[in-house]
Amino acid sequence: MDKRIEDYDVVVIGGGAGGMTAALYAGRARLKTLLMEKSLIGGLATYTSEIENYPGFPEGIDGTELMKLFDKQFRKFGVNVKLTDCKGVTRLEDGRWNVSTFRTDYHAKAVVISTGGRNRLTGAPGEEKYLDKGISFCATCDAARYTGKKVLIIGSGDAAIEEGMFLTRFCSEVWVSVVHDEGHVDANEVAKEKAFKNEKMHFIWNTSVDSFEGDDMLKRVNLKNLKTGEIIPVDIDGCFLFIGYLPNTQLFEGLVDLDPRGYIKTTVDMETNQPGIFAAGDVRSKTLRQVSTAVGDGAVAGYMAERYIGDLETIHDDILSKEKILVFYYNASEENDRATLLKMETFAKEHNVEIKPVDIYKSDKVMKILGGSPLTVALYKDGKVAAAASAKENFNLSSIEAAL
Repeated sequence: MDKRIEDYDVVVIGGGAGGMTAALYAGRARLKTLLMEKSLIGGLATYTSEIENYPGFPEGIDGTELMKLFDKQFRKFGVNVKLTDCKGVTRLEDGRWNVSTFRTDYHAKAVVISTGGRNRLTGAPGEEKYLDKGISFCATCDAARYTGKKVLIIGSGDAAIEEGMFLTRFCSEVWVSVVHDEGHVDANEVAKEKAFKNEKMHFIWNTSVDSFEGDDMLKRVNLKNLKTGEIIPVDIDGCFLFIGYLPNTQLFEGLVDLDPRGYIKTTVDMETNQPGIFAAGDVRSKTLRQVSTAVGDGAVAGYMAERYIGDLETIHDDILSKEKILVFYYNASEENDRATLLKMETFAKEHNVEIKPVDIYKSDKVMKILGGSPLTVALYKDGKVAAAASAKENFNLSSIEAAL
């Protein structure tokens, strides 16, 4: 079956807070933009019943309601939305990217990956039933709803212990289920010491979750002692799972650089190692994963995608569409570079060829897209490099002269 092909300026993969913000910025820049989401627009934020730390909502707001506002706003700028699953991203011969789905291939000049991640679950019976009905994953988001109540934490790493300490500011009791022997947790020593001294923190050693119970809301977590097999019922008002977070990056392994935990590495401009591919939100390697940080990532990614496409247009109009042109990469703030530019301009004049100086002082994006390097001059003929010379070779221009 032949696939249908659709052309876009920007394709955003993932419809969470970061993806919607990136799409908003791209759409508002009058770029033809597509946002694709395989399941639920809004992502993990829709599972949070109350968000109190997103600016502009002093009384807090339901996560689903906030994401509905995001959804309404980005669509206002003409962004197309497809509820479909991305199958892969590959580079086309013309330098664009192919975002593949089952029925359609979407060709794009720039791609924003915002596929987020998923919280690791225990897999115990009853768990799915009580997600967001007593089972939470974010103490910062949900602590206030458990003011004066008893909660249970599953996990003993940095996130579990530090978030548990945060919960003690609100909760009357914070119990922690730990798989290790007494006194052994996986958190850093500072957090461990503070937790052991906190009168509200209580530990249940050598245990894992056996099942979750309740009615409409979670009421009890049954723990299993890993040494004796004993089932320990713990009546609680809420349970927080901090047993890991898995980024949705399997599709992009081998395409973009990932950190050891599988998150996408980016620059501060949300650029990956692939020109034209950006990443935003929880899928990115960073410190804090919240709606507010995803929004910031998405804004930068959408803006930089616009800049990247503008650079592509400049490259095409000013360089690749020319029959013959010299391109010189230099830093205008460096005296030596400015002196070398004068020499290159003299050389171009003597050989009756146009020259395009590319100043990399404020941005080296055009140079990176073309694969150039500082203090290098390249001769382009009909859109292809015919010859080049660099400062490392003392600007031996004989190959350029021969190619002219």
